Amino acid sequence: MSSRLHFKSVHYEGQTGGPRVIILGAVHGNETCGTKAILRVMAQLDSGALCLAAGSLTLVPVANPLAYALGKRDGERNLNRSLFPKDHPLNFEDRIANWLCPLLAQHEVLLDLHSFAASSEAFVMVGPRDNRGPLEPFAREAQERAWARRLGVRRFVDGWLPTHAEGVQRRTPSGGDSAAMIDYGMGTTEYLRSRGGYALTLECGQHDAPGAPELAYGAIVNTLAFLGMIAAAAAAPVAAADMEAISMVAVHDKMGAHDVFSRNWVSFERVQKGDEIGKRADGSPVRAEFDGRILFPDPMAAPGHEWYYLAKTNPSF
Repeated sequence: MSSRLHFKSVHYEGQTGGPRVIILGAVHGNETCGTKAILRVMAQLDSGALCLAAGSLTLVPVANPLAYALGKRDGERNLNRSLFPKDHPLNFEDRIANWLCPLLAQHEVLLDLHSFAASSEAFVMVGPRDNRGPLEPFAREAQERAWARRLGVRRFVDGWLPTHAEGVQRRTPSGGDSAAMIDYGMGTTEYLRSRGGYALTLECGQHDAPGAPELAYGAIVNTLAFLGMIAAAAAAPVAAADMEAISMVAVHDKMGAHDVFSRNWVSFERVQKGDEIGKRADGSPVRAEFDGRILFPDPMAAPGHEWYYLAKTNPSF
């Protein structure tokens, strides 16, 4: 099937200069709220119901056409990992990367629209604080976080890449290829930040929730208004008192096939220090090392891979 597929982006240019924005849908093929929202925006731009007054806008309704055609999260692998150009592409997602990465690099702002399987509240993944460190140097924190507060959600999560890197370094104590494993954490937003831009991943809700495409559409319009690209008033930022900011700080791996959770955990559930999260194959308990939230629990994780993350409330968003 993959040999019969092609890649598609649609570009709109305003009459005056402005930000160069790209918006992605269906990086994961079963996450279609972004696709629906992007197609709605395209129809409005094409009909004149919406006018791009400034800047440039590139819309990618379906970033992974193979996964989308299959109705699955991935085609041959997870597109939102190891996302960088490949001299010798080994699979369909590598070939997408060789098209998508140069396209991303032409832009300075990325909104990547996703959804999730569990029934939970929508949230936005934001990048690091400004820093000159070797892992994820960044200098556009203020722009990115001001924009995040206009998307229409109140929950904000940061800390993905350093937490991922900490897990990688723990798994390779004898000097394995940790750099390559850290590269595995490179997704769409990390790639654009590495090219000097700023970017957000918006998780719009449960895959089939009727409100998810509406939230995605509102986020697109809010983005364009906030950046001065359409003639509409920018949405007011979510009030500080209403925000829920959470920082990922620890990742725990599944050590063996018979490690099990103690119950069916859901992302963002609160845990207290000492709570039993699960048990190892030998019956020894795995406990929360601090008060916080459990994120992205994966009962189907393979041994040696991420099992769950722990996060702390961050009052200084």
